[in-house]
Amino acid sequence: MFESLSDRLQNIIKNVSREKELTQDNMKEALREIRRSLLEADVNLRVVKSFISNIRDKAEGEEVIKGVNPAQQLVKIVNDELVNILGKENVPLNLDNKPAVIMMLGLQGSGKTTSSAKLAVKLKNEGKNPLLVACDVYRPAAIEQLKTLANQIGVECFSVEGSQNVTDIVAKAKEYAKENNYNVLILDTAGRLQIDTDMMAELLLIDRMFHPDEKLLVIDSMVGQEAVNVAENFDAQLGLTGIVLTKLDGDSRGGAALSVSYCTGKPIKLTGTGEKLNALENFYPERIATRILGMGDIVSFVERAKEVIDEEDAKALQKKMEKAEFNFNDFLKMKKQMSMFGSLDQIMGMIPGFNIPKDEREKLTHEGEKQFKRIEVFIQSMTEEERNNPALLDSSRKRRISQGSGIALHDINIYIKQFEQMREMMKGMNGMKKNLSKFAKMGSLGNAMGSKLGMKQMMKNMRRFK
Repeated sequence: MFESLSDRLQNIIKNVSREKELTQDNMKEALREIRRSLLEADVNLRVVKSFISNIRDKAEGEEVIKGVNPAQQLVKIVNDELVNILGKENVPLNLDNKPAVIMMLGLQGSGKTTSSAKLAVKLKNEGKNPLLVACDVYRPAAIEQLKTLANQIGVECFSVEGSQNVTDIVAKAKEYAKENNYNVLILDTAGRLQIDTDMMAELLLIDRMFHPDEKLLVIDSMVGQEAVNVAENFDAQLGLTGIVLTKLDGDSRGGAALSVSYCTGKPIKLTGTGEKLNALENFYPERIATRILGMGDIVSFVERAKEVIDEEDAKALQKKMEKAEFNFNDFLKMKKQMSMFGSLDQIMGMIPGFNIPKDEREKLTHEGEKQFKRIEVFIQSMTEEERNNPALLDSSRKRRISQGSGIALHDINIYIKQFEQMREMMKGMNGMKKNLSKFAKMGSLGNAMGSKLGMKQMMKNMRRFK
């Protein structure tokens, strides 16, 4: 998401960088392009007008810092306004009550049931003991879907067989939670194809009887400006406490994310960033703003690393690297951990300085993913003994691996040579700072992240294995 908007805004800022200072004339052209890019991203017109007005006032007022070039000034102003319309700051879930009750709301197809399961995973990882409650008694197989998801994530799902009395289900779930030490109830309520009287009456009854700590509206980011209408209707009748945006990793233009919080005054609390059940994240407006402007999101990158990398495994791996004992099984383990970060495209979006054009990034991502798969096939064609001891790979074994993997012997030799070079480079390294220093000297990581020349070299290397 935001790729088109991000590219447009970065081009606008690049054009402004040619100017000596911000003036009414060059700002007029920049604002016209910003307005056009926001409208093309399906941002609500109210938001666009406010956004442009605030940027104009700041650019022409005293808030512009003297001695700073025009591009930097515009980046600062646009970044501040993006943060403003996205909700200003992260608002955490209110989980003070025991048990805390979270009511998940939304229309059918918004991803409400899946988001309920993702939220359970997130809370479980944070040390909570969540209980999923099946309150959608109308949609065929809705309860079974929630039970299946609950089973996958190791969380209990509470339901009352044959009952369509939703308030009774919630009451019994609360009692069950108290008796079994569950401290968070996640109510997967019924959705409809559109907002109707019966739907709201049931939700209002749950709200007034049980006073949920959180009333979270789940919105599909792909629906664009319609998200604002849905959110405003739900908020007017139920008084939302927050919003969950699903499919934030999709190809939508970003209008929902840039409109819904500003128009409703309700914070976006969580975002779905993938299909996996652990792909639900806290929403930080300032981090999204920096990513839109191509400045990366290193904080989220580090947080994701803490979640997916086991500390003990990392220490053991570091010792192997220092002794040059790193083997192909270790490589597969590293690849598995990297895949838990998300796609290469998502990782690139979080790395500062990786603001390359969309078509180049897509090409690089495609080539990179394809190469990782080829290397994985190459390693899986080895015996366990060969994976643990690369020194065994003589010409006979290489021919066998080539035939078994369908990869040319020439490429097999290149993979093994590069692996040996990587092992030698890792030997004796102490800490990430030294790692990055050596990578930079080789012109690989530093150039690849910071310059088009490095990007071209990386793509050239990948094309060698087609």
